[in-house]
Amino acid sequence: MTNTTSINLDYLAAKYAQTIIQKTKDKKASDIENTITKALGVLQEDGVYACFLYLLAREKENGAVVVDEMLNLLSSLPFGWQTPTNNSNEILRFINEQVTKDLDRLLLAREVLEQMLIYARYGAKARDKGGSETPGASS
Repeated sequence: MTNTTSINLDYLAAKYAQTIIQKTKDKKASDIENTITKALGVLQEDGVYACFLYLLAREKENGAVVVDEMLNLLSSLPFGWQTPTNNSNEILRFINEQVTKDLDRLLLAREVLEQMLIYARYGAKARDKGGSETPGASS
């Protein structure tokens, strides 16, 4: 019998999405939502590597926070991935050589990153509407 630990991927997606919203609370919510929506579109249409490339190249300020949390999420997966330094070349090399190399891991990473970005987008929308980030709280 193998010793495996269950990992709640939905919890991790929500945790890192919340961190994006918390780290960008001083930014305009619609700008954050826009960055996340574009990144989600690139992820869905073109894949994990393209998403990181887009965020690093086109979404400098807001993209940096999203990239950091995407990397933190990936490093929390049970693959022994170590978060690369905050250097664009090292980040892209990490994505290429670690994440995209194994198809099963790539598909899992893509799915959990997509879920995280969806949660972050909803969090930015909620903040933009002036709503509380706590579900069920009245305004």
